[in-house]
Amino acid sequence: MTTTEAAGPPVTDAGTDHDSGVHGYHKQKDEHLKRLRRIEGQIRGLQRMVDEDVYCIDILTQVSASTKALQSFALQLLEEHLRHCVADAAVKGGAEVDAKVEEATKAIARLLRT
Repeated sequence: MTTTEAAGPPVTDAGTDHDSGVHGYHKQKDEHLKRLRRIEGQIRGLQRMVDEDVYCIDILTQVSASTKALQSFALQLLEEHLRHCVADAAVKGGAEVDAKVEEATKAIARLLRT
């Protein structure tokens, strides 16, 4: 998946785009929404499979595919969070960087539990 990114405005001492509520996934928002719609379609397919009494193992195979798709999406989002939000906090320094690292660590722990 390749994207073309336009160069954003230069970062100044006045703040970053993170200060204005722009999140790390902003530049790939359309791609993310497309990916989530595809996953939503997979989930609806699971509903149809159950409704049509499809063989259990076939449904489980599709559950696995849907789960992997969500995990892949989560990892992409996590990477963007680290590159954008955590990096922004690191530039600012202070307690904010510790809070962002802790927040990311907890998110990773939640992902590993699934």
